[in-house]
Amino acid sequence: MSRHSPRIHGENATLRRSRGSSILPAFLTVCTLLVIPVTGTAQTPVSTRDSTRDSTRARLDSLARRLEDAESAIQLLRDQLATEASSGVRTRSRLALEFSGRVLMNAYGNTARTNNVDVPVFARPDSGTGPQGGVAMGIRQTTLGLAVTASDVAGGSFLGDVDVDFFGGQLPSSGGRTFPLVRLRTARATLSWSKGSVMIGQEQPLITGLDPVSLAAVGVPGFTAAGNLWLWLPQVRAGVHSSGRLRVGLEGAVLAPTSGDPNGLFDTQFDAAERTSSPYLQGLLRLSWGDSEREGSVTFGVHSGRIANALDVAKTSEAVAATLRIPVGTRLELRGEAYQGAGLRGLGGGGIAQGIGAGGEPVRTRAGWGQLNVQFSPRVLWGVGAGFDDPRDAHIAAGGRVYNRVTETHLHLRPVGPMLLGLEWRQIATEFTVGSRSNQHINLALGFEF
Repeated sequence: MSRHSPRIHGENATLRRSRGSSILPAFLTVCTLLVIPVTGTAQTPVSTRDSTRDSTRARLDSLARRLEDAESAIQLLRDQLATEASSGVRTRSRLALEFSGRVLMNAYGNTARTNNVDVPVFARPDSGTGPQGGVAMGIRQTTLGLAVTASDVAGGSFLGDVDVDFFGGQLPSSGGRTFPLVRLRTARATLSWSKGSVMIGQEQPLITGLDPVSLAAVGVPGFTAAGNLWLWLPQVRAGVHSSGRLRVGLEGAVLAPTSGDPNGLFDTQFDAAERTSSPYLQGLLRLSWGDSEREGSVTFGVHSGRIANALDVAKTSEAVAATLRIPVGTRLELRGEAYQGAGLRGLGGGGIAQGIGAGGEPVRTRAGWGQLNVQFSPRVLWGVGAGFDDPRDAHIAAGGRVYNRVTETHLHLRPVGPMLLGLEWRQIATEFTVGSRSNQHINLALGFEF
């Protein structure tokens, strides 16, 4: 369920197997009845005209019985198909509906103070003073998804999906994190043709549409504030692409402007980017190859927008970015992204979550992350990765964050059926204009997919 990241479920395979097992016997019966040859015609001795008529009549009667049996088997096959079609889940508009999800409980611990305890992205400057780390558990990184499909819409295929989690904060009560709020992650309506597509909805930035693999960082994707721009934003995008072994595509998007500043609990106001009345614009060149299971890709993108400083003077938000996802053989995959630009907090924590800095200028930064994953078997995956965000020191106000580095390693197991188990270790090292702090994060994930 977020880029990703992207959505594979065993339920479809099970459904296909159950349908095949119910239909196959009837299908084999039809084939057997229709193709068994009527043997013995050339070898039957003809002694008299009467014996010939009797033999012919017997063969015709046998063929008629086979035809009746075949018609009965075909009718049975039709009945089974009709029953399965009527039992499928459909929406009011008669579209096919798929429900999926991943229930995930995380047990985690930290050695120092961070911005957030269950999915930390940088250390706090007051780490080392007062109470430090601890251990806790939560289930708010559980995700649920709905998808509808239609095969013939405007000459193409339609896919609509909604993805939510429970990472929208928590009620101010004694329950705390155990009473999490539902949050909308992505919501997309996509029309696809053989060489193009159009999408409206909420999705990650076009230029950085890739996340690291993780069961510990789902509510906030891994390497946030350390090279990953991920924030799901309302947008409209369109693209065209070629076909063949090596596919070339061009895409463009108009995104909602955002500065990343917090808004009110219910009543909202325009943020620093929205006050400029200028949408964010992004363009992308994509090279891809391989099939959907082992697809490789390299992208190059540009971003342009505006953001207002404290004096309401519009400043430029800009970036160039690249992503790569390269499968190596059948077991290895290398993925990552890199970017540089200014005023990128609103795209998902660029500049270590700092937008406008000293002198009212957008924080200029360079950042990136990379991850290597090894699929030892369908049930065992191991990986290691690192990321960084390095803002320009001159743009950081006193006490601000000037460098953030994250390293991690993870092990994912699928012991039996839909069950999941993940173990991840992460080290966060954050430098400030004065001093530096670090944190060790350990995360055990347990759950299942459906």
